[in-house]
Amino acid sequence: MTNYSSSDVWITGAGVSSAVGQGKEAFAEALFRGDHAFGIMRRPGRQKDTQFIGAELAPLAPGSRISRRLWRGASLTAQAALVTLLEAWEEAGLDNMDPARIGLIIGGSNVQQREQLLTYASYADRPLYTKPTYGLTFMDSDLCGLCTEQFQIRGFAYTMGGASASGQAAVIAGAEAIRSGQADVVVAIGALMDLSYLECQAFSSLGAMGSERYAGDPASASRPFDRQRDGFIYGEACGAIVLERAEHAASRGQQPLARVAGWGISADGNRNPNPSAEGEARAVNQALASSGVNARAIDYINMHGTGSIIGDEIELQVIRDSGLENACLNATKSITGHGLSAAGNVELVATLLQMKASRLHPTRNLQDPIDAGLRWVAGQAIGHEVQHALNLSMGFGGMNTAVILQRI
Repeated sequence: MTNYSSSDVWITGAGVSSAVGQGKEAFAEALFRGDHAFGIMRRPGRQKDTQFIGAELAPLAPGSRISRRLWRGASLTAQAALVTLLEAWEEAGLDNMDPARIGLIIGGSNVQQREQLLTYASYADRPLYTKPTYGLTFMDSDLCGLCTEQFQIRGFAYTMGGASASGQAAVIAGAEAIRSGQADVVVAIGALMDLSYLECQAFSSLGAMGSERYAGDPASASRPFDRQRDGFIYGEACGAIVLERAEHAASRGQQPLARVAGWGISADGNRNPNPSAEGEARAVNQALASSGVNARAIDYINMHGTGSIIGDEIELQVIRDSGLENACLNATKSITGHGLSAAGNVELVATLLQMKASRLHPTRNLQDPIDAGLRWVAGQAIGHEVQHALNLSMGFGGMNTAVILQRI
């Protein structure tokens, strides 16, 4: 039996939905091949005399376990949450758990903007006929209602927002809830943020979202840490992580995917979108201190890596200043696009899959790194047995998170 302490938090299940693969098996294959699904986005409400580049999910299917009644009334964000949670739930074997000892945290706020825009357009000339259920579904908390009803979760359930750090912040909150004894199991979801053309335009006008430079070549648009980057490229995604008290998991014979060794979370005290090296470094140093892992023992880092002109430079400064330059580095967003509220959660799933396979996925389009002296995984996947992995996730409003996973 795996050794553990009473304070250990294990990951016992994971699920993922992304444009390059639905479910962990397809997702892992796409990661190691360096696939992509970038193109001009086609969903209704995504374009208005525009040609925004992104990566959109293939149609989702509920399978036999998800209620058809719940599915019919669910938005794209809600449907992604249901199927992604189901995969994690089944891997963790939670069907026979005490539902009062399971908690749910959904990372993300304002995650159904496109759905709301379409609703406004449908009822603009007949507001008296607005569906009564809209009074429920426009709220992010409706995702909690759907998931708790489908899976009969009876512990706590809430949403939390930290912009693009939301999905990872939910994992941190879940780990802390387990350590404090609030639950034996917590499911942390990084919700699919469903952008409309309004958010896409605003991000583009901010200079955060690309890509006019690659308008005719969408496959080349997402290029974190490359000198030719010009902003993030959106990608629909959802992730789910099952966190469990180690003693509880061991008592029912559930093997861990990894140990959550430590974490850090910090704010910059700055409303603006520009990143802070000091704030990011504080989150990293908190994670290292809480894990007891020396910086030189971190052998793999899943970078936040959005393709931001300023953000990528700041992130690499933090890596160097924190003594992490010996770790192998890659950027999952080069393959999936930026899932915003889902990103940090999806990238934890990507890290778990790489740890399991003892392989690291390539970073697409990394042809001219802004710091060629670091240990990039660039053109193709490489073999690497990860012992200690660091995941970084940052969001607008100065939100910084860092999570360290340990092989067991």
